[in-house]
Amino acid sequence: MSVFEILMLVCFGAAWPFSIYKSWKTRQIAGKSVVFLVVVFCGYVSGTINKIFYRFDYVIVLYILNGLMVFADMVLYFRNRLYRLRASAAAAPDGEEAGP
Repeated sequence: MSVFEILMLVCFGAAWPFSIYKSWKTRQIAGKSVVFLVVVFCGYVSGTINKIFYRFDYVIVLYILNGLMVFADMVLYFRNRLYRLRASAAAAPDGEEAGP
């Protein structure tokens, strides 16, 4: 178990609750990148798999917790995108297609 690995995961993990809260409250997708979220999520999944198969220790809890927070932010991204699409469709005049 590495102190530096723990510190890295705690520092990265500290940002996700703020991002999740902002996504929840504002329902905005501006400034969010789903590609970035997927890449980060894959990184946490890879770290978890590494802990399971090669170096199992309790740091796995931080990988799982951070991965769950990134996953929650991804779910909120798609919720907010759907909300935005529905709002623009409702604001479009009858018979016209709304843009994204």
